[in-house]
Amino acid sequence: MELSLLTFFPAIGALLLLLVPSKQHDTIKMVSLLVAFITFLISLWLYFAFDPIAHPMQFQFSVPWIPSMGISYHMGIDGISLLLIVMTALLMIPAILCSWKSITKSVKGFYISMLLLATGMLGVFCSLDLFLFYVFWEVMLIPMYFIIGLWGGQRRLYAAIKFVLFTMFGSLLMLVAIIYMAFEFKSQTGVYSFDMIALTGMPIDTQVQMWLFGAFALAFAIKVPLFPFHTWLPDAHVEAPTAGSVILAGVLLKLGTYGFIRICMPMFPEATVAFTPYISVLAIIAIIYGALVAMVQKDIKSLVAFSSVSHMGFVMLGLFALNTQALEGSVIQMINHGISTGALFLLVGMIYERRHTRLISEFGGLAKVMPVFSTIFLIVTLSSIGLPLTNGFVGEFLILLGLFKVNTTYAILAATGVILSACYMLWMYQRVIFGKLTNPKNEKLLDLSLREKVILIPLVVLIFWIGIYPKPLFDRLSPSIRLVQEQMQSRASAAKTSKFELVESVKESDYNYDATIEDRLEKVK
Repeated sequence: MELSLLTFFPAIGALLLLLVPSKQHDTIKMVSLLVAFITFLISLWLYFAFDPIAHPMQFQFSVPWIPSMGISYHMGIDGISLLLIVMTALLMIPAILCSWKSITKSVKGFYISMLLLATGMLGVFCSLDLFLFYVFWEVMLIPMYFIIGLWGGQRRLYAAIKFVLFTMFGSLLMLVAIIYMAFEFKSQTGVYSFDMIALTGMPIDTQVQMWLFGAFALAFAIKVPLFPFHTWLPDAHVEAPTAGSVILAGVLLKLGTYGFIRICMPMFPEATVAFTPYISVLAIIAIIYGALVAMVQKDIKSLVAFSSVSHMGFVMLGLFALNTQALEGSVIQMINHGISTGALFLLVGMIYERRHTRLISEFGGLAKVMPVFSTIFLIVTLSSIGLPLTNGFVGEFLILLGLFKVNTTYAILAATGVILSACYMLWMYQRVIFGKLTNPKNEKLLDLSLREKVILIPLVVLIFWIGIYPKPLFDRLSPSIRLVQEQMQSRASAAKTSKFELVESVKESDYNYDATIEDRLEKVK
């Protein structure tokens, strides 16, 4: 029930907002902030109540929903989803606070959309039933469509429609694959089931795995977004209000990578291995292409948007290295990207509120008039490029370490992305913050207000905390990563049996988790 409270508390808050008169903007904002803060406190309670030593899947709750089709309301989380849940709940607070002054029209509708969006995202991370997962996956599209389409920039409708069309195309293929898996389960057992745990143990022919993996992978790749399915992202980021950009970069992109590690890898291990070279190449292209395009952007927000394409390519490359270090690094990098890029969009939004422009050429010399802003901007920039002792270094180091064990060429090419990110981020920072204060419009800019400091300082603390002492995160994450690897081993073994059986988890000592997945699959054969 804890997960149900966490998931639906923002929706309850949205219903409460319906009772508040539309003209009482301050009340609407305070209620929204209170709901977001309580949601974060619930997520913190889950974080500390989570037992790293116990079974990785905890807080499970299951009741029949549509019994005739085997659909249940089944929720549960492991260390992977736990960290993403805490990050999601945390980012909702600055997303609401940063909209305090910038959202002036249809204020009530905006905050209702934000809270409903939170419910959709949290529901995806908590779901252990594929049908329930799909419902939450689709639910979050609606509020994000309105956030971009109603409160975005000049080309907001184009960006919103493009976002929905891309995502819906992938989602429909995913729905077909979900239904097929339920019917396949019935053909083997006599009953329907959408339960992820049960489906993970179901043997599927290798050729069928390829088609199912492709359907799921397309939906997830669009959400990541993986090259060449990334074209919706820059438009959505640039046109979305600051809060929308923070949630897009911080959470929505992670839903795609989470889908790969939660569904594709444990359910379709042989297809995962078969598709690994192709996805790895696309990820490398995304890393280098995103960095090069970011380097030539004239708009700060557009630059940060293309940097997300590059960073998420790095996460995907780590996931498909398929060894312990790279998998752990990828999940940690999901968290790091959410914090650092979310903070970058917040900083860009703050400077936009003062100047109503995001063109790099319009700035210069801001360090003289906005020293606090410039200091925090520097910290977040260094975090984004992965400076040691910041959070970005931890994830990138583990991904590269895992990659070098699997494919040295991939690791070297990925490392060039790290170098390029330093080039475009530091060059952008130098042009905006340093130099002569030549533009008269910048001479009287106000430094960060108390509200803006409250938004940014917690993120800065997290940047250093994760960079210096990430052990608490790994304590909760490592058992879940091992479980995913065990499920891949068990699933590959089950695929070779003619009779359906739910394969028990393999003991950790039975496998060398640092071996490549090809070696591990060969062993279970």
